[in-house]
Amino acid sequence: MERFRTALGTFDDAADRAFDRLRGRPWADRVFYTASAVGDHGMLWLAAAALRGLGSERDWQAARRAAAGVVVESAVVNLGVKSLFRRVRPAPPTEHPHHLRVPLTTSFPSGHATSAFCAAVLLSDGDRRALRPVYFGVAAVVAASRIHVRIHHASDVLAGAAFGALLGGLGRRWWPLPGIRRGRGRLTGA
Repeated sequence: MERFRTALGTFDDAADRAFDRLRGRPWADRVFYTASAVGDHGMLWLAAAALRGLGSERDWQAARRAAAGVVVESAVVNLGVKSLFRRVRPAPPTEHPHHLRVPLTTSFPSGHATSAFCAAVLLSDGDRRALRPVYFGVAAVVAASRIHVRIHHASDVLAGAAFGALLGGLGRRWWPLPGIRRGRGRLTGA
């Protein structure tokens, strides 16, 4: 176990040093602090779900499913998973360049990353507007923002992204959209 912790610490330190190259650059700070703020409480994903719901009846079903997925994910992660690990957050800088809410929960896994990737999986499912790359691109920026602002370790973010994608996949199976059949890993139907 000690070897694993050492490897994890080495990984997190290397990722933190990589982000040090961007920290303090006004454009990077603005992008990542904004992404971190709009990712709070899954609000970005609830708004994206609402926009998706405007398209059609199936889009409305997808929006409801994504909103429910974000709410369930938040409860599972913040009330359950985080209490099991009790990982301490990274040492904060003396001062953030932009206002930032610092959560009271423990660090592992990143709730921002979990909700981002859960929502991206659910919102991209059956989306006719080909927004899949946008959903996952925004999810990646929101997740990475937590490393940039030193609220999470990189391993918290990667674990959160993986767990969120898993929860999103489970949501797709448990609440399939009308008119979508799945066969051998492919999406079929209108």
